[in-house]
Amino acid sequence: MRRLVLASANQGKLAEFDALLAGSGFEVVTQGSLGVVDIEETGTTFVENALLKARHAARITRLPALADDSGLCVEQLDGAPGLYSARYAGGHGNAAANRAKLLRALDGVPTEKRGAFFICVLVLLHHADDPAPLIAEGRWHGRILEAERGDGGFGYDPLFLPDGQTLSAAELAPALKNRLSHRGQALARLQEQLGAQPRP
Repeated sequence: MRRLVLASANQGKLAEFDALLAGSGFEVVTQGSLGVVDIEETGTTFVENALLKARHAARITRLPALADDSGLCVEQLDGAPGLYSARYAGGHGNAAANRAKLLRALDGVPTEKRGAFFICVLVLLHHADDPAPLIAEGRWHGRILEAERGDGGFGYDPLFLPDGQTLSAAELAPALKNRLSHRGQALARLQEQLGAQPRP
């Protein structure tokens, strides 16, 4: 079984990708467990940032690497917070401050103009200089609520009402959210690509 480095120290993501890659011939380990620190995300698109992270992890560890980049794009805000979703309010990962800033930015905007989508791009490289990486994308469409609802999920979930649902992303059962979400969609598409490849 070949080891695959996840370009993240997030244990929640490790569990998700362990399940995704079950039976694929890969054992997933986090880059943090191998002494790899995060690289600066200097790309101008989600694909570029995911590739940067995957190549960084693969180059240092000399292992196949998997990376993701994701965010929330709001139509009324020309796609913001977008690439800066995790640090929209300044500090990285301050979810409550990010949500508060988003609500202020959309103050007075009517429901029909609050369209938004979550996006997740996954990249898998077999080695640092892999010229043909596997790339999978998922988009989860909906709108931004006027107030937070629910205490599940993370990030912007309490403000996101998915299309076709009456519950916010933070109110959905985890299994349903994982199936519908941008990350769930991207994972499923990557799994299809992996299934079409010879086992490592």
